[in-house]
Amino acid sequence: MKILVLNPNTSVTMSAEIDAAARAAAAPGTEIVTTEPSFGAAAIDSAAESYLSAVGVMDAVASLQATGTFDFNAVVLAGFGEHGKDALQEMLEIPVLDIAESAAHVAHLIGRRFSVVTTLARSIAPIEDRLLLAGLAAHCASVRACGLGTAEVDADPAGAITAIVAEAELAVTEDGADVICLGCAGMAGVTGAITDALGVPAVDGVAAAVGLAQMLVGLGVSTSKAGAYAPGPDNPRSHWPLSKALGL
Repeated sequence: MKILVLNPNTSVTMSAEIDAAARAAAAPGTEIVTTEPSFGAAAIDSAAESYLSAVGVMDAVASLQATGTFDFNAVVLAGFGEHGKDALQEMLEIPVLDIAESAAHVAHLIGRRFSVVTTLARSIAPIEDRLLLAGLAAHCASVRACGLGTAEVDADPAGAITAIVAEAELAVTEDGADVICLGCAGMAGVTGAITDALGVPAVDGVAAAVGLAQMLVGLGVSTSKAGAYAPGPDNPRSHWPLSKALGL
């Protein structure tokens, strides 16, 4: 089994962290290939950056398809939100999972209510919207922000742990959460700190998505092409894939 893990931002250091988390969750015989778009934003902390990253993610997949090197059994989109996942489900015949929905699904299996601890307060609304669209909002006690941007979490893991655990404690004691979801791919190493400090399970979306991807491939099922994720119309597209057109 071969899984493509896509970091939707362009940070190579964050890709390395994501790759480590994905490999730790991979079963024997599962090959993990982690990459990032050739253009976009180094961190995704706004709607504009999210939309830009979605184009970068689509371009990364389209570029692999154009060169005949797309030979994966599943794709994990390692961004906590909608950074092109719906488009990839149209483009591909294999399972496509994002870490936001995957973390929430796993959290709901092991607890009644979960909270998400994310980066900046401006990220709360998009995460709430994503959970609502996925039918998971009823099980979400709260979405809290630790106050650090994506790049700050990447640059200062120790400081990030302190801020994330503090918000997770409030989610448990004030909001009634019994599971914590980490709302950023760069937070993968914080699960143990949350469980040790608070005594509740913490779910890393990268690990959850890799685990679910392996399950879906093992079951022999994939995204339905009968409705919303049927292939899109083959309208002419200029400069696509963009990376190839620009010689990136």
